[in-house]
Amino acid sequence: MRYHIWTIGCQMNEADSRRLAAALEQLGYEPAARAEDADVIVLNTCVVRQQAEDKVYGRLSSLRPLKARRPDTVIGLMGCLVGRRNSEHLRERFPWVDVFAPPSDPTPLLDHLAERGLAEMGRALRAEDAARRIPGPFLLSCQAQGSQVTAYVPAVLGCSHACTYCIIPYRRGPERSRPADETLAEARALVAQGVKEITLLGQIVDRYGYDLPRQENRTPLVGLLEQLHEIEGLERIRFLTSHPSWMTDELLEAAARLPKVCEHLEVPVQAGDDEILARMRRGYTADDYRRLIARARAIVPGVSIATDIIVGFPGETEAQFQRTYDLLTELRLDKAHIARYSPRPQTLAARRYPDDVPPEEKERRRKVLDELQARIAGEINARLVGQTVEVLVEGKKKNRWWGRTRTDKLVFFEDARDLLGQQVPVRITWAGPWSLIGETGSR
Repeated sequence: MRYHIWTIGCQMNEADSRRLAAALEQLGYEPAARAEDADVIVLNTCVVRQQAEDKVYGRLSSLRPLKARRPDTVIGLMGCLVGRRNSEHLRERFPWVDVFAPPSDPTPLLDHLAERGLAEMGRALRAEDAARRIPGPFLLSCQAQGSQVTAYVPAVLGCSHACTYCIIPYRRGPERSRPADETLAEARALVAQGVKEITLLGQIVDRYGYDLPRQENRTPLVGLLEQLHEIEGLERIRFLTSHPSWMTDELLEAAARLPKVCEHLEVPVQAGDDEILARMRRGYTADDYRRLIARARAIVPGVSIATDIIVGFPGETEAQFQRTYDLLTELRLDKAHIARYSPRPQTLAARRYPDDVPPEEKERRRKVLDELQARIAGEINARLVGQTVEVLVEGKKKNRWWGRTRTDKLVFFEDARDLLGQQVPVRITWAGPWSLIGETGSR
């Protein structure tokens, strides 16, 4: 019995797929590289933008003839396309799909397999392997054990902030923090299986724990980071995504004083114009964001900062776009993920504001910012040429190892030794806007 998981979207989806894979393997299933070779096929979906949703529909359509040829194949749809509410409209549109599972909850799929007796069949096929498996609910897949160096661990599920353009609260539900004991147990289990770096996830990860019982008047995420820091064998800690209104100085100070916490922040600004930010319901101004970046750089030495920007939000004028361009020019951040506004059903922006920026103008603005950010990132990275940086080696492509610095710079280098999972000093010899090349002095 074999399974295949196709994943699109954010890091939370990647974490959900990893946990689903482990659950299926506990039932005795083995991974298949192609959907055509699998007995169970799962699509873990994203609908943050129309382009991602269209890819899901295309993938679903491609599975229809496969289901017709092999009706016993189980096809599951999971993630934000399903959401946490009624999926009857999807059942009517895609009758060849057997089971629909909400984000971060594979239970409907696992129950469906049990009802059909497929779980028991899988257990029987792999019962002899059970003793060799690491017990517990937080396993890596067999393929990943011993080779996966970094892992995402959800800390906050859902979101209650309700930015006017964002569909996440409607599909992943309200904000819910996982209990610290559960989050730490998952991190410890992953480290026991060879993971060296953990990234805590949340739509607004800084709000971790505000909905849980609290003993102290402090930023709850700081306490979780401190407990993670004590895990033996864990070498690096990251957290994302942050929100400008919730990134406290206490959190920045923890990032500076805890050696395992990397000097890298992901803090979306989304726009550089105050009127656009207000219509987005972001809760801060461009000057608020400027002050946050200044504090982050003052408190966390050498910090790198990434941001997200949406261009072509309803009503965005050329002058308002220029303010975003000017803000990006001024702040000189390390990374900027630029996206065209895509109206999402149910959101306030889709209901209240006409999508009045033409698609070709959205694309032009995206390209302008992409070109600006490529220039800024290239200049920032060029300063690393000749310097030696610490790289956590995550894998090998062709004859080159690759990994990331503490500041999230992607580095490639050649070395004949087996360096997977090791932190290696690498001297940078070439720098581009998106990656670096270096050497270790050993061939």
